[in-house]
Amino acid sequence: MNAYRELLRALVDAGVEFVVVGGVAATVHGSARFTADVDVVYRRTPRNIRALESALAPLSPYLRGAPPGLPFVFDESTIERGLNFTLTTSLGAIDLLGEVVGAGPYEGLEAHTQVMSVLGVECRCVDLDMLIHLKRAAGRPKDLEAIAELEALREERDTGAQR
Repeated sequence: MNAYRELLRALVDAGVEFVVVGGVAATVHGSARFTADVDVVYRRTPRNIRALESALAPLSPYLRGAPPGLPFVFDESTIERGLNFTLTTSLGAIDLLGEVVGAGPYEGLEAHTQVMSVLGVECRCVDLDMLIHLKRAAGRPKDLEAIAELEALREERDTGAQR
């Protein structure tokens, strides 16, 4: 998974408030699917935007898929004016989501998270029920394909809890 552990560690060490969603969250909950990036929903407060810049600026963030040489500066002003960013960094790909379909901003997810070890880093991760909801709301073919596996994992979890 590239250097996802180090990418998450950079966010945690900088004090960024974020929730892991997407493929990495699915993996944490037991999915066997591969993911090509880390997806996080970040809190859009001035303090958190500063922390996000501090965490990622040293990692040479650049717009994923943009032609080389395009003027792009990852700073507070850019983050404030934008919302969702798909970036490459020296540690791998990350999707920074100011909001996510099915839950909205960070505050809409916060009650549906738990602190977990994500690739060896303690951070907030969306719970399995909300992850399934988010995948369904996104409605992309790859998300719809993942739902069956995630629902099977939920059923296994619930069956185990009843024993």
